[in-house]
Amino acid sequence: MSKKHITRKQFLKRCGVTIAGVAVISVSGLAVKRMLKREGEMFWQIDPAKCTFCGRCATDCVLSVSAVRCIHANRVCGYCDLCGGYYRTNVKDLNTAAENMLCPTGAIGRKYVEDPYFEYTIDESLCNGCGKCAKGCNSFGNGSLYLQVKQELCKNCNECKISKTCPSGAIVRVTAGKAYLLKDG
Repeated sequence: MSKKHITRKQFLKRCGVTIAGVAVISVSGLAVKRMLKREGEMFWQIDPAKCTFCGRCATDCVLSVSAVRCIHANRVCGYCDLCGGYYRTNVKDLNTAAENMLCPTGAIGRKYVEDPYFEYTIDESLCNGCGKCAKGCNSFGNGSLYLQVKQELCKNCNECKISKTCPSGAIVRVTAGKAYLLKDG
């Protein structure tokens, strides 16, 4: 009767696979536990149907740079050459000179797709939640740009300072399942 010997390499490989498996199961378990814990939690969010893009999200948040960011609903976008959320009104030339741009922080990127279509993206690290682009898009476009509270940035204050000053009552409490009120359809 011969005994099967395993090599050091095989032993280490089995140990590595076992440790990786335990780590994956542990992390998955923690994520599920956190998710279940947050299920009943309430979050502040902006109702896109009520928002008037007044600019108070950028100025009235307790954070120095607001937790509100512009979101782009790609499925709603018309990919316009003359985008109301990208360009200021009455621009003389359709070019990317700073005086033609609507976004004060340069958070909106534009990439040529094909004539006359452009793809627009939001750099959330530059966005301050002022809503100028969303107001322009909703006034002169399809309304694909809108504002949302980024939950990973929000302090989730008991009484949101922005909600107190919001003239349209667009800042509402929602459950974890609706932490983002999307405008993709």
